[in-house]
Amino acid sequence: MAKQVQQLDRVIIRFAGDSGDGMQLAGDRFTQETAAFGNDLSTLPNFPAEIRAPAGTLPGVSSFQLHFADHDILTPGDAPDVLVAMNPAALKANLADLPRGADIIANTDEFSKRNLSRVGYGESPLEDGSLAAYNIHAVPVTSMTVKALEDFKISRKEAERAKNMFALGLLSWLYNRPLEGTVKFLESKFAGKPEIMRANIAAFQAGWNYGETTEAFSVQYEVKPASLEPGIYRNITGNLALTYGLVAASRRSGLPLFLGSYPITPASDILHELAKHKRFGVRTFQAEDEIAAVGAALGASFGGSLAVTSTSGPGMLLKAETIGLAVSVELPLIICDIQRAGPSTGMPTKTEQADLLQAMFGRNGESPVPIVAPASPADCFNAAIEAARIAVKYRTPVFLLSDGYLANGSEPWHIPDTAGLPDLSQEFAFAQPTDLGENGFEPFRRDPVTLARPWAIPGTPGLEHRIGGIEKADVTGDISYDPDNHDRMVRLRQAKIDGIAADVPPVEVDDPDGNARVLVLGWGSTFGSIGAAVRRARNAGHSVAQAHLRHLNPFPPNLGDVLRHYDKVLLPEINLGQLALLLRGRFLVDVISYNQVRGLPFRSAELAGVIEDVIEHA
Repeated sequence: MAKQVQQLDRVIIRFAGDSGDGMQLAGDRFTQETAAFGNDLSTLPNFPAEIRAPAGTLPGVSSFQLHFADHDILTPGDAPDVLVAMNPAALKANLADLPRGADIIANTDEFSKRNLSRVGYGESPLEDGSLAAYNIHAVPVTSMTVKALEDFKISRKEAERAKNMFALGLLSWLYNRPLEGTVKFLESKFAGKPEIMRANIAAFQAGWNYGETTEAFSVQYEVKPASLEPGIYRNITGNLALTYGLVAASRRSGLPLFLGSYPITPASDILHELAKHKRFGVRTFQAEDEIAAVGAALGASFGGSLAVTSTSGPGMLLKAETIGLAVSVELPLIICDIQRAGPSTGMPTKTEQADLLQAMFGRNGESPVPIVAPASPADCFNAAIEAARIAVKYRTPVFLLSDGYLANGSEPWHIPDTAGLPDLSQEFAFAQPTDLGENGFEPFRRDPVTLARPWAIPGTPGLEHRIGGIEKADVTGDISYDPDNHDRMVRLRQAKIDGIAADVPPVEVDDPDGNARVLVLGWGSTFGSIGAAVRRARNAGHSVAQAHLRHLNPFPPNLGDVLRHYDKVLLPEINLGQLALLLRGRFLVDVISYNQVRGLPFRSAELAGVIEDVIEHA
């Protein structure tokens, strides 16, 4: 039958079910087809830490939210327009997020008395009238999937597992997504299991056909492609963008890339991805623990590699002593901290920005380290290159602070022209007269501009020198316990890091009217939420400025002037005010903190309300 096609400018969809229901896969495939179609998009995967959480329970619910539009968007959206609930637990866990009038596509086969009682439902909410505020689409997804696959030589359990593909096919029809990409994906994923491959494709097509023929859905929706800057795009997650940035930095520096890592959520994807790129001179080492991983990376740096170690908050603690050693011996090292909710094990799959103070001060002694933070999943590429630039130019370890939201979230990435990437090449020291003093090689004779010491590769004749954590004498590198020398070396290392401020761009303020009294400042993954909230406030008639920090140590040189220019500075953080503490201490500005530590990004509507309240009291 003919279906009406309704035009929409944006849609937010959330797939939800048990952690074994394939919701992440279904969401990812819908996202890939949406990216290929040309929509702007942003995603928010949300899943339990357990490999297989208890089936049918609230802690076991896994979800994937996608916001796509025909215009520029900044966040995965505050509230879903459509919820695909594969069981009662998925419905109950996500119902509070739904606005009135939202669509709920419920897999009725899973709404049994047993499954309902597991989450506290006395009777089915699909039948008791409690969901009258929503548009309910009751679809027997599981049984229809099994029926569609009855001619395949697979078990009933294997047939039921394909229900995520049926749901994906239905949603693909509902929002006019292409089919070809998912079919090719399934052909590749299950190439070694041809019957499973054909069954999954059949389930996917059955979901599409159900939408095409059923009277339950009389309207099909269309979201036209977004108007993006011309170029070649691909959908990319933050961890993938970060790995590509590291490989690009390796190529632009002429240094082989070495990753010393120990698996930890949500950083493990960096190790997995870099292990695929041996053809680019990448070496990956999965160590027995975090300490061995960073030790191997620092050793690789001593040997002339672009050295990286990846981890999350708990691993940062274990790596601290070796990072302090890298500060002392002044060698390049990139520490990728993909932050997660803590303390201790905390909530491993949830996001947080609470490692900033640990990156600043979490080592013994005066051990300053530069800190760089990406603003979006795609921006992780640029942040990785910037971290590498600083590390090799200034001979210093550098922290790259991403987080779980950026790591697992995705957005379109405008693939850059590699020829336009910065030249990161650095020369190693050789036994030239300029490198030698009257007593031979002087490993701590510094560049007069950067204060970086020579990078001398082991085995280079004439460049033998001491290495280790005991304090060195200025210039000669001899072991020294002299008080004045220690004071001088501490100040030189600090001055080197402070000097980087002259080599980073100034803070850019988005203040269209030029007369805003309130500045909203952010760092890291709050960029999208703050940007969307500022848009809301401006659309409501308020004048407000926005700025975002990439360099957190040292701060950009004009930051103090920017902060003092505004009557009020609002700083939302997914911690209890760590950057606010640093800004108050450094610039004596009474920053207004707005903090949450819920393991989730800020909602833009909520932030917009906070912004408007600050403006009213400015």
